[in-house]
Amino acid sequence: MPTPPEHIILSRPDSIGDVMLSLPLAGLLKERYPGVRITFIGRAYTAPVLRCCGHVDQVLTLEELAGGDAVHALRALNAHVLVHVFPHRTVARWAKAAGIPMRIGTSHRWWHWTTCTHRVAFSRRRSGLHEAQLNTMLLRPLGMMGTPDLDRLAEHTGFTPPPPTVLPADLTPIAARTVILHPGSQGSAVEWGLANFARLMHQLHSIGIRTVVTGTATEAERYRPQLPWHDPLAVDAGGRLSLEQLVALIGSADGLVAASTGPLHIAAACGIRAVGLFAPRRPIHPGRWAPIGRDAHALVFDPACPTCRAGRACDCITRIAPERVAALLEALPAH
Repeated sequence: MPTPPEHIILSRPDSIGDVMLSLPLAGLLKERYPGVRITFIGRAYTAPVLRCCGHVDQVLTLEELAGGDAVHALRALNAHVLVHVFPHRTVARWAKAAGIPMRIGTSHRWWHWTTCTHRVAFSRRRSGLHEAQLNTMLLRPLGMMGTPDLDRLAEHTGFTPPPPTVLPADLTPIAARTVILHPGSQGSAVEWGLANFARLMHQLHSIGIRTVVTGTATEAERYRPQLPWHDPLAVDAGGRLSLEQLVALIGSADGLVAASTGPLHIAAACGIRAVGLFAPRRPIHPGRWAPIGRDAHALVFDPACPTCRAGRACDCITRIAPERVAALLEALPAH
């Protein structure tokens, strides 16, 4: 474009994990266009996560836009570019009506042909690239060519968790190493299984590591009867935390274990040891969805699992040995 944009909107009204893997876009844009203002449109429940990104200057929620005059609100931003990181037909219609000069989206959504000025052709499902790398393709109309490696993208997340002062007293940092276990996924991923988490808890407690189990109130009702709580190093935080508090807890911990979920990607962005448990089946395999960060790990049982390679439902993730996970966590440095 002839002059550097002064204000860019990134739109991804999507899940927490997806939003986390979009944050490097803001960092890359700030690097290329120093002084550019970044507004991020997300869903209301992801706003606390977005506000932790130092590269995002303003957060707008889909709900507040829908509850008012969205076209007027977008026009008032005087933005030069809007990037549809996640296609949303209504946002695309609003952006066009607001007269945002440059509107970028994938060519794979028919409504982008009537609402976007620039359309980028690529297939997420067929690509071998990571989700965070695929997101960067949408910056090509802004002259940002090439595919950054995952280490570079991790460096551009700009994520800082809230301080642990927002936490309940029993969840504040202590001398013992602390690992967060997040057994559920709210249907977004293939799960490792509560029996495996129970075995992992026993092993971590035996070497003096405190475990804090997190999840929604509904998930807690499911996991509580099946996990060992007799050890004083076991703490149940299920259903007790706001998203801001969950992010603060993750940022104050030493490690986290989860399937492909939002908390896993938050942990990776915080720089703690993030251990992700995956099935190797496309498109949910770690090549696409692994956490990105300086201490992030993605485990599968068998990368060549024939059932997963055939694209069929498979429980091979449950055969990842708790001992294998514990070995990664046992190496955590002591406080």
